[in-house]
Amino acid sequence: MINKDRLIKITTKLLQINSCNPPGNEVAVADFVARSLKAAGLDIKIYTFAKNRPNVVATLRGSWPRAKAAKEALLITPHYDTVPFGDGWKFDPLGATIKNGRIYGRGASDDKGNCAVGMEALISLAQDGVRLQRDFVFAATADEETGSKLGILPLLKKRILRPKAAMIIDSEEFDSIVAQKGLFHCRIQIFGKKAHGAYNWRGINAIEIAARVIGRLKKHQFKFKKHSLLVPPTKNIGTIRGGDKVNMVADFCEFSLDTRFMPGMKAEAVLKEIKSIVALETKNFKVIVDDSQKPYEIDPKHPLVKIYVDTCKKMGFEAKLLGSQGATVITFFQDYGIPAFSTGWGSHGVIHANDEYAVVKNLYNGARALEAYIKAYDAQ
Repeated sequence: MINKDRLIKITTKLLQINSCNPPGNEVAVADFVARSLKAAGLDIKIYTFAKNRPNVVATLRGSWPRAKAAKEALLITPHYDTVPFGDGWKFDPLGATIKNGRIYGRGASDDKGNCAVGMEALISLAQDGVRLQRDFVFAATADEETGSKLGILPLLKKRILRPKAAMIIDSEEFDSIVAQKGLFHCRIQIFGKKAHGAYNWRGINAIEIAARVIGRLKKHQFKFKKHSLLVPPTKNIGTIRGGDKVNMVADFCEFSLDTRFMPGMKAEAVLKEIKSIVALETKNFKVIVDDSQKPYEIDPKHPLVKIYVDTCKKMGFEAKLLGSQGATVITFFQDYGIPAFSTGWGSHGVIHANDEYAVVKNLYNGARALEAYIKAYDAQ
């Protein structure tokens, strides 16, 4: 049975441990998670891909023969690193203060509250002696806030995690993410020619060219297929730098471009279009790709999703099917043929903000729903 007091204690302890990333040090929080789940009887393994960056993989073993139970496993995975605190908090970001039904602290909604929910659900099942058929694997990971290169990515790449399906718990208020945009990050470098500012016609101003390129990029619309859960592709200019001095013609300018694109589109085509737009203004340029992630979608009728939505509905909770305009780790699972979706029980509008909080009632109901979902999913 889900124990609300225990859930609050777990959440409080997680929030009181500093695991900001950057700089990135999850040793203390991983130790707490591992000790808590081991005490409940789960099998624990620690995987570390860089100093002070451990990942905890805990398994609640099923009753089927070992090979079958592992092959049919469901993965439940949160992360326990957080973004930095920042200034201007009214509540101590490490205080785990509870006030008016809310628990405050960095990571309360992203993602330590969800991590606590997952821990509580598995501890409850283990202590109640529930005999599940398949394995349920809980992977609490590092480095999600800076790309997951030391967390879920190597765990998948090295085949440490090989589940039949995956539930990522990194969302808010029962929202169920079944589609998300792709991500394309690049830097566009424009090269010009230096000259004295008073004789600017003798030079080629890279900043002015970049400004015209940016104007073209912002007006351009990619060809795409409309999606009921996603807004059209977006483009954002995140940074810009260039020039040496006010009275010099700038021979260099670089700006960064964030593009979010739709299911059905490919990063290679996005890059080709970007280059063609830049080429309308100059032939002397370079595009450096910094990051690229595929878009993702799963059929909402897939048992992984449908059982969760139906379970929540029976318990009086609405699990809305939504799309994510940003990037989450669900996209990484498609490269390994693993169906995945994301849900969670944090609070809307507070992620990465000052005085981040989660509603205690939502965490408690989330733990109840997750426990019921695990039982229903196992029974299929």
